[in-house]
Amino acid sequence: MNDLAPVAARLTEPQALTPAGFVNDFYPSFWWIPAGILAAALAIKLPSIIRLWTDPLLRAVGGLLVLALSVFVFVAPSTIRWVNQVTGVPNISGPWVYSLLTAFCGSCLLLIITWRDGLSDRSPRTRAAMRWVLGTYAAVIAALWIMFALAEMPEERLRDLDTHYANTPYAREMIVLYLLAHTVATLITNALIWNWVRTDGLDSLLRWGLKFLGVGYALQLAFDAAKLSAVGGRWAGRDLDWLSTAVAPPLACLSAILIAVGFILPHTGQYLHDRRQVRDAVRELRPLYRLMKAGGGGVPRVLRTPPELRLIRRETFIRDGLLALSRFVDADLRARSYEAALALGHPPDRAKALAAAVTVLDAADARSQGRERDGAGSGSGSGEADTTDLLRDIGAVSRALRCPDEVRAVRERAAAAGAATAAAVATAAAAASADGERAGDPVGHGGTER
Repeated sequence: MNDLAPVAARLTEPQALTPAGFVNDFYPSFWWIPAGILAAALAIKLPSIIRLWTDPLLRAVGGLLVLALSVFVFVAPSTIRWVNQVTGVPNISGPWVYSLLTAFCGSCLLLIITWRDGLSDRSPRTRAAMRWVLGTYAAVIAALWIMFALAEMPEERLRDLDTHYANTPYAREMIVLYLLAHTVATLITNALIWNWVRTDGLDSLLRWGLKFLGVGYALQLAFDAAKLSAVGGRWAGRDLDWLSTAVAPPLACLSAILIAVGFILPHTGQYLHDRRQVRDAVRELRPLYRLMKAGGGGVPRVLRTPPELRLIRRETFIRDGLLALSRFVDADLRARSYEAALALGHPPDRAKALAAAVTVLDAADARSQGRERDGAGSGSGSGEADTTDLLRDIGAVSRALRCPDEVRAVRERAAAAGAATAAAVATAAAAASADGERAGDPVGHGGTER
């Protein structure tokens, strides 16, 4: 009995968990991880797909995510058992999952062809390629079901259908056919992607998306190699089932995640880029908006307002405010401010924006003091200055208002130039008046006629 004690102790000791053992332990719930990630990706894309339903590429990406999600939902052992029980046909989940995977491969190939060539390119070569993909993969799916109907597969297999029936007539052909169709589609798609990555002039987000796709499809090739090696091992009388049940599943999961990221990144990245531009535009207009808001009113705050709508409302409010300021705008001050900004070394575009900022500030001050222009120099009889440039360049004017020191320097120099001009005009007027008085006094200073 004492001799058996060490053996019993070794049997009760916890065994080290190998990678294959880890996959085997978590196999029933393993497939729900990529399914959850793909569902989240689909949820992120769904609002854009609904809003831009007329975009065929966006619809295709959505359909591709649905197919990928369906593959991982129906390949889970619990779903396989449920489908078999509902239909009453053992192993019917096999051709169903194979069909979904084949449809996913064909859809990927179609999307890459259309995405690369562009929607406007409907050359005979592109149309022929798309017809070839549709016809070939539709025929493969039909052949899978025909072979399943001819095969004898009475024993339900939840995990190792590929290897268990690798030597069964018709089931063998079904398994090899789906693996070959998957491998061919993956090879062609991978080649198209990496050729596209090397193209010059690609957007950075698109290039990164293609790189994720390339790595994802490279893992798909590793998945196919593991599956084919396991099936070939059965043909050779060797047990390589662990390649199919422990190596292939993690490769498939990681590949699905990378492919989802690759398809979503260009669209989501562009969407986030556009949203950031809108938000930056809203912030850019804040100084001019606050100045217009000081005259009363403002855009009412509404919870959950989209940034695009906030930008439109802010631009509308600013332009309405500038129109209300038109009768207080001093066109001469704007001209002097422009010359002053140029004299201070600012480039013409910046000088124009600074001059407009000075003019708007002066008009706001004039409105608060209740002093309107008399219409002189306006170029029209309406008494209102032309504010077309101000309405068009509100972004540049608002950016100029963010630099109060520069605006102040231009304003002071323009004011000094205006004062000098006014003094010169007053001196000239006084001299002209004095000359007029002398010319109209025939008697002289003494008041007696000479």
